Amino acid sequence: MGFILNIITVLIGTALGVALGNRLPERVRETVLNGLGLATLGYASLSIVDSMANQTNGAVKFLVVLFSIVLGGIAGEALGLDAALTRFGGWLERTVARRRGGSASAESSARFVRGFVSASLLFCVGPMTFLGSIQDGLRGDVSLIAIKSALDLFSSLAYAASLGVGVGFSVISIFVIQGGLTAGAASAQNLFTPTMVAILSATGALLVLGIGLSLLEIKKIRLANFLPALLLAPLGVVALHLAGVSGF
Repeated sequence: MGFILNIITVLIGTALGVALGNRLPERVRETVLNGLGLATLGYASLSIVDSMANQTNGAVKFLVVLFSIVLGGIAGEALGLDAALTRFGGWLERTVARRRGGSASAESSARFVRGFVSASLLFCVGPMTFLGSIQDGLRGDVSLIAIKSALDLFSSLAYAASLGVGVGFSVISIFVIQGGLTAGAASAQNLFTPTMVAILSATGALLVLGIGLSLLEIKKIRLANFLPALLLAPLGVVALHLAGVSGF
């Protein structure tokens, strides 16, 4: 399955990034992080445009994205998803520190958690994740996941150079989310319509946009709280299709 390839490339990229990052001055790592933020904003913006291009009734479809984000954020706040993911990242960091025979400082813990959460969201909610996993599950076509894996190799290298080993632990998220999407697509081949994939991809791209804002320290966003939007988006498509709205 394609997500295994993705896991391997992220681990390789993280190992190279950690080795490189230890040799870079703090100001260089900060510049790298800012560059990643700018690149992430650009990637997310292009992904949103690409997802919504040539869509009939595009205004209504983007409203589905908007309502999914808002309602999903409310649901995520109620469930405390961001806090739960942060706690999980902190637990991972403390476990790694204990196995190394040391203890985690507050600064290193925050860096680990930031790397884990940022990389998990970047690698797991983008358009290529959904499209590639669905293609893999439906047809066994791993070509798009292979391209994503190559991109993630360099992304994980750059992220790990600035944020450290926490980036590598995002493979847990890749296994759960991307592997789950692949398995789900294989068992529910007739449920994913092109409109669903487009709106799901646009919703995921908005979350990636939030990662860019966070990396540039423009705005700290509790991004994990918006994850329910990825469930609400396809449900919104189903609801409007049943209501007979054009383009759904």
